[in-house]
Amino acid sequence: MAVTKKTTEVVSTPDYWEEACKHLMKKDRVMKRLIPQFGDACLQTRGDAFVTLARSIVGQQISVKAAQTVWDRFALLPKKMTASNVLKLKVDDMRAAGLSARKVEYLVDLSLHFDSGTVHVKAWEAMDDEAIIAELIGIRGIGRWTAEMFLIFYLMRPNVLPLDDVGLINGISKSYFSGDAVSRSDAREVAAAWAPYCSVATWYIWRSLDPLPVVY
Repeated sequence: MAVTKKTTEVVSTPDYWEEACKHLMKKDRVMKRLIPQFGDACLQTRGDAFVTLARSIVGQQISVKAAQTVWDRFALLPKKMTASNVLKLKVDDMRAAGLSARKVEYLVDLSLHFDSGTVHVKAWEAMDDEAIIAELIGIRGIGRWTAEMFLIFYLMRPNVLPLDDVGLINGISKSYFSGDAVSRSDAREVAAAWAPYCSVATWYIWRSLDPLPVVY
């Protein structure tokens, strides 16, 4: 894993990326066309597990731009974005930052799980994807999609296929089916050629729709 420092922020990139790109370009005609369009750009992770999940909750069901605006306001409330600090915040202040009542509840539940040690953060590196998903969806506001985003963007697992992701389905429709409607089984069939690097292929499908990478 390559790590670069930018001021106080640490940004990490997966060490399998180059190998994955070679594999995908060899196995898949669309990837052969897509991947060279984005040069050296690749998946990046920053922050920590709690921040990544908190950001994903804030971003649910709103645009990337709106999510960033709300996050920027919310992030000013605690001295440092930690579970224990979020638990000390006033609900009214969180609502004033632009969070819905439900998202406030979700963020509090996430904070309680982290603060009490209910989630096994240090064990995740050794756990398989499905075991981590099972643990994460026990937190209010985190469903399978959010857990899969966490696997991709925080743990940088190479072979995640988020079939509930609208962008992935739309991108497959556009790049492989000339815009025709695509079922989950169609998407799974296309992705058979991507294994064991479905996360990487998904990232490039997202880029085909929006060249600006999302970072959680």
